[in-house]
Amino acid sequence: MWYPFRPRPPLVALVRLDGLIAARTGPFGGLNAAGANPILERAFGLKRLQAVFLAINSPGGSPVQSSLIARRIRQLAEEKKVPVIAVAEDAAASGGYWIACAADEIIADPASILGSIGVISSGFGFQEAIGRLGIERRVRTAGSEKSTGDPFRPQSPEDEARMEELLTQLHAEFKNWVRARRGARLKAPEEELFTGRFWIGRRALELGLCDGLGDVTSEARRRFGEKVRIVAIGARRRRFPMSLLPGAGALLAAGALGVAEERSAWGRLGL
Repeated sequence: MWYPFRPRPPLVALVRLDGLIAARTGPFGGLNAAGANPILERAFGLKRLQAVFLAINSPGGSPVQSSLIARRIRQLAEEKKVPVIAVAEDAAASGGYWIACAADEIIADPASILGSIGVISSGFGFQEAIGRLGIERRVRTAGSEKSTGDPFRPQSPEDEARMEELLTQLHAEFKNWVRARRGARLKAPEEELFTGRFWIGRRALELGLCDGLGDVTSEARRRFGEKVRIVAIGARRRRFPMSLLPGAGALLAAGALGVAEERSAWGRLGL
């Protein structure tokens, strides 16, 4: 017998959020609000949408960009009344975990890295090096704190105190977000969870940092059946080779620096 109106399979959107989170991304990728927002809007705009899956693979980065992306995810989820499931791949750490907490549920691979609920600032001091080279540093400021963090002069106790205060405030924002999104699902004291430490997925599940173990395909099928249709939504590809673009050399140089910075961020996770 022929049935002219066959039921359509459930449809879910898949958005990949990959790379170091930074205000500016290089030619080799990265993640920020300006790039993620159009992709998220296309995903949530699909008709007959049952859920949005976020495949997160990030070692973290900018707290502001992490917050902006997470906030947009919540706005769209509430506007469209669609559940959001984050799936951690290699890592949803630091800013990556900040974004994951925007989902209604977090799923991870048993070997994924989750957590790193902390804030870091690092740099170098070159004041002795320029002295040995016979270089005189000439800086004039209007404002007693304008040159805070200058790598060519010694760090004062006042500079250290100001940086400590800034990091403490940013850490408080991160902790408040995790509390608001995970709430009673957290199963360990904050003194253990909010130190900047990170864990593999299986242990993160025990601590309440995620809600289950799995991957995008198996989780979509478990929730919506074997015939579920997964629609991947991503950034549009470049139409021309980068070598033909004006300023390609500068782009490649900036990209190399970005790759080094991202490699460093992954290295802090041991990946």
